Amino acid sequence: MDFSRSAQRAVIQFLRAKGEHASQIYRRMKEVYGEQCLARCTIFRWCQRYEAGRVNIKDLPRPGQAHVVTNSATISAVDELIRQNHRITTREIAVELSISKGNVHHVIHEKLGYGKVCAQWISSICQRIRRRQDGNWISQQPRSFYIEAIHSLLTRWDQCISVNGDYL
Repeated sequence: MDFSRSAQRAVIQFLRAKGEHASQIYRRMKEVYGEQCLARCTIFRWCQRYEAGRVNIKDLPRPGQAHVVTNSATISAVDELIRQNHRITTREIAVELSISKGNVHHVIHEKLGYGKVCAQWISSICQRIRRRQDGNWISQQPRSFYIEAIHSLLTRWDQCISVNGDYL
C-alpha cells in the first residue's frame, strides 16, 4: 500500500468528491493508514482546498530562493577552474562563479568525483581509530591488517606526490 502524502491526498480528494465530511475522511484514513496517516488538521486543510475548487494533489511552488540546479555549464566551469589552479579553494570557486560553497562542494565531490587524496586518507584512518574505545584495538589486529594498511599508504602516498597533494 502506498503511504505517501500524494496518495493520501488523492484519497482525500476522492472521498471529498463523494460528499464525505472532513471528520469522516479523517476517521476512515486513520483506520487504514494508522500511524502513517496525515495529521487531522492537514486532512481538514486539504478538504477545504478541494471544496474551493483545487484539483491538483501536488504542493504549489513556495516563495523564496529558487532551488539551484547544477547544470553542465556549472560543472564544466568548476572543472576548468580546478584544472587551471589545483590549489583553488571552494570559497574562491564560489565567488568566481557566483554560486554557493555548498553547490561547489556538491559539484567537486559528487559530480566530478574529486577529492584531496592525502587529507581523505588521513581522515579515514583517524575516524577508524576514534571509533574504537579500547586502547588495545591496534595491537589486536591480524598481520594482514598491517600489510594492507602499508600497501594502501604507499599507493596513496604515490598518488599524493604525483599531484602535489592537489585534487585528482
